[in-house]
Amino acid sequence: MKLLVTGANGQVGWELARSLMPLGDVIALDRSRCDLSRPETLAGLVAELAPDVIVNAAAYTAVDKAEAEEALATTINGTAAGELARAAKAVGALLIHYSTDYVFDGSKASPYTEDDPVAPINAYGRSKLAGEMAIGASGCDHLILRTTWVFAARGGNFVRTMLRLGAEREQLRVVADQHGAPTWARNIADATAQVIACAQRERQQGGFTSGVFNLASSGHTTWHGFAEAIFDAARARLPAVGLKVARVEPIPAAAYPTPAARPANSRLAQERLRARFGIVMPRWDEALCRCLDELSGR
Repeated sequence: MKLLVTGANGQVGWELARSLMPLGDVIALDRSRCDLSRPETLAGLVAELAPDVIVNAAAYTAVDKAEAEEALATTINGTAAGELARAAKAVGALLIHYSTDYVFDGSKASPYTEDDPVAPINAYGRSKLAGEMAIGASGCDHLILRTTWVFAARGGNFVRTMLRLGAEREQLRVVADQHGAPTWARNIADATAQVIACAQRERQQGGFTSGVFNLASSGHTTWHGFAEAIFDAARARLPAVGLKVARVEPIPAAAYPTPAARPANSRLAQERLRARFGIVMPRWDEALCRCLDELSGR
């Protein structure tokens, strides 16, 4: 099996290069070789490589910046996703594409299911929804995996930001009224490998159907709860960081205005993923400890 991975230098893309190796020949391309800001180049690239599976881990992810760059975000997250989908159909490939909880408005009191109405409240969410819609309209075999609050040992993410700020300041203020499930990039990549193996068997047996699936950690917390868990775990696992932070003050989102509005509820129901692929994602706090162990070199 030949697997093409876009966004090779991203948090999930980097992990995919490892997780997908047991499945076959992995071709992991970074932006220099696969630039989604130039959608017109994608059909030729896919035709040349003729993969069996395309895993699109490339995306525009600067949520606040997208408010001023919505056209660019939509080109990368929407138009390019559609071009990859049409190219996948042309070569008979399965497309795996990552989306986000930000396609929802966050007003629901319980976890979102895949069938809940979408209503993004920021430019990033609108751009990712455009990608979902373009893929669905393409007619290619596809699986869209919606995830949330991604973190990793590398790249720009909440864990690394908190560790940096916690080493610089004695007190931090963190939003406590937004709820979600922090999800480790490695868990996403490992689950993706399981999904692909199952989906390819389904395709070979003539029983495959395209669809949307939530893929996030078990359990949930707030950004404030996540920050406190990071510091508690880091004190035991990363003493070299030299944390100074002694207090993490919980604040409402209204006290920390950002250019892009965030959903108050980013929890994603996992039943559909479990029913079809047999995947139960690890708890977010267990994944956090494993990620910090990686940072410590354990």
